[in-house]
Amino acid sequence: MKIDRVLMAHGSGGLMSQRLIDEIFKTAWNNEIMESMLDGAIFDIKAGRLAMSTDSFVITPLFFPGGDIGKLSICGTVNDLVACGARPLYLSTAFIIEEGLPISDLRQIAQSMAQTARAAGVKVVTGDTKVVEKGKADGVFINTTGIGLIPEGIDYQPARIKPGDKVIVTGQVGDHGLAVLAQREGLSFNTPALSDCAPLYQLGEVIERYGNAIRCMRDPTRGGLATVLNEIAVQASLGIQVKEADIPVSAVVQGACDMLGMDPLYMANEGKMVIFASPESAHDLMADLRRLPQTERAAIIGSVIPEPVRMVLIETELGARRILGMLEGEHVPRIC
Repeated sequence: MKIDRVLMAHGSGGLMSQRLIDEIFKTAWNNEIMESMLDGAIFDIKAGRLAMSTDSFVITPLFFPGGDIGKLSICGTVNDLVACGARPLYLSTAFIIEEGLPISDLRQIAQSMAQTARAAGVKVVTGDTKVVEKGKADGVFINTTGIGLIPEGIDYQPARIKPGDKVIVTGQVGDHGLAVLAQREGLSFNTPALSDCAPLYQLGEVIERYGNAIRCMRDPTRGGLATVLNEIAVQASLGIQVKEADIPVSAVVQGACDMLGMDPLYMANEGKMVIFASPESAHDLMADLRRLPQTERAAIIGSVIPEPVRMVLIETELGARRILGMLEGEHVPRIC
């Protein structure tokens, strides 16, 4: 492709559109399902329950330490499927591209998506591309929709949570939010802020073995850990109590948040999961999680309590208890 930037003609549906698809997207994601180039993907699914999730990604900047919008778009949907208890299988994607985006950036994004999808064992099988006028899309917006198969006996629902269940977070929180904020604002730290963006397919394989002992899972993206805990407390009609000292936060995230007047518990994550598990299984689960590179810093951070219902309490390092509320307003905008 000799043209080095996306033009409006690339969205015309004609020859230039076809070249963009062939030279960028098909080259990156080529597989036997996409090869037919039908109006949609056709594939066989084993009989059973399916999970389907869709998400759109509007992050700025497009490239950040630890990832980019392409990697993020695959991880976000894969992790949503994992949180449903599904084995991710297939993804569709749709691009809204701003006129003038460098072709090299688009190629890098597509290749990043391909690499992440291969690592997660999923295939990008169909998609769509639209081009809008300069100034209308901030580079590129990406939507991904995923389908996964839920194994028999797996049912992760907030309604299954019981008093006494343990609350687990699979690693340090706030890394993604700080990495994007630092890149956007030109902030630098002695230890670089690095996004935790990762597909958690291996986590799903481990969790699956615990069956009904796993009550519910949720990935703490926008709004962070605190917001997810509040969402689950409301949906389960129970209370949650966590201990501040047990929540894993890196020194760089904690230091930056202290300096900026922010709270790491509300910072976005893109490679973490919150797990509610039976108290009998929690410690065995922790041992298994810590054997995986992506979850080696997993921690039990609290328990489910019968009341106060629909409320999250946090025990501070001084031993006091306070309400940990849901995020109000926008903590860090355009974070995913």
